[in-house]
Amino acid sequence: MIKLVKKATPAAIAVLRQATAICPSRMKASDGLLPSSAHIHQNPNSDHNSGLAVDLTHDPKNGIDCAEIFEKLKEDKRVSYLIFKGKIWSKEKAAQGNREYTGGNPHNKHLHISIVSTCANDISSWFPWLGEPKKINVIKAKVKPLPKKKENK
Repeated sequence: MIKLVKKATPAAIAVLRQATAICPSRMKASDGLLPSSAHIHQNPNSDHNSGLAVDLTHDPKNGIDCAEIFEKLKEDKRVSYLIFKGKIWSKEKAAQGNREYTGGNPHNKHLHISIVSTCANDISSWFPWLGEPKKINVIKAKVKPLPKKKENK
């Protein structure tokens, strides 16, 4: 089991903050950083446990098109692997291209981004092709609360 941390890494937090700053009206229903108890039980080796993973809600109507982001982030040195719409891509097996993802959740509503541990503190731009956010949106994104763990009841 990957050790459970109390706070996500700066790089993972930056994904959500930057997406919100660039696209302030985006939906956040499937955003996630740290795992719920159910997720820990289901997948004890998830990168969410270490704070090195982030889930970004797919919302193309408001500027966050995870299909496009899935393809663009393959070039980012910080990315270990990506999961979206039943497909997984990993740096380790990049030559194989997109492969079928066989986990329990096909990630249809969000993009899962796993971050290389040596890049945990890298908060440089995750979405440079989307342009620079307005300064006020950067400030607003920093003060908005991050997603809480969702517990199944």
